[in-house]
Amino acid sequence: MAITAKARGLGAELRELRKEAGLTVRALEERLSFSRSTISRIERGDKVPSAEDLGAMLAIYNVTGKRRRELIQLAKDADRPNWTEIGDNGIPRQLAALLEFEREATRISMVALNRVPGLLQTRAYARAVLESGGVSSAQIETLVNVRMRRQEILRRADPVDLLVILDEAVLRRPVGGPPAMAEQLKQILAAVKADNILVQVLPFALGGHIGQDGSHVIYEFEKADPIVHLEHRRSSQFLDEVADTKDFCEITDTLRTKALSPSGSADLIAAYVDDLEEQ
Repeated sequence: MAITAKARGLGAELRELRKEAGLTVRALEERLSFSRSTISRIERGDKVPSAEDLGAMLAIYNVTGKRRRELIQLAKDADRPNWTEIGDNGIPRQLAALLEFEREATRISMVALNRVPGLLQTRAYARAVLESGGVSSAQIETLVNVRMRRQEILRRADPVDLLVILDEAVLRRPVGGPPAMAEQLKQILAAVKADNILVQVLPFALGGHIGQDGSHVIYEFEKADPIVHLEHRRSSQFLDEVADTKDFCEITDTLRTKALSPSGSADLIAAYVDDLEEQ
């Protein structure tokens, strides 16, 4: 069976549940009828647990009710390509998988038409995005903190390579007000000084372009096929079929040739900073 996004997402959730239960892999092995190597394969998404084995793990983790039913269904569907979820703001059902893909990726490519991607956001910008999206005030700080922790993959010893292609409209929209937006754009300019981060801007002068159908993210891995993430207000989808992901990879390559060069992009971003600071 191919390693699908669903299988890897299930593994990521099971690993988080084990950690929440305060158990090491060795400690879990002592309570199950299968080995540490099998547990590790399940948590990597290399192996989908049988109904019996999954039930045993969920019992140890004290997972019941709706979440138990969701995980059992996810395991049943794990061999099916692509993965769509529909729910409320942020699609928390796929959050564990998203974090796993970010941690394991060797390269992440983002085409962002509406806002600065979370991996480059400041706290103030992230907070303004969440507030304007109708997220409750009780949840905002937790989600902002999660977003900030996600950025650690850019600064670790073996940082992920990040390519961000921004539409100029993202620079034009003063999310959070001019001061917050100026701070955000300055952070982008600081970020691109790192060897692993590249930002290019699709200028208004380009007119129409092939990326206008929507934003997307591509995760590339050392030993697995790429995964594409598409997200909307109440739906989120991971694509893992090569026939689907290939198209998004080609679109990204095309947009790179249409976008301003990295230095030209930095100059345009700096010009927007100057305009914002004069307001």
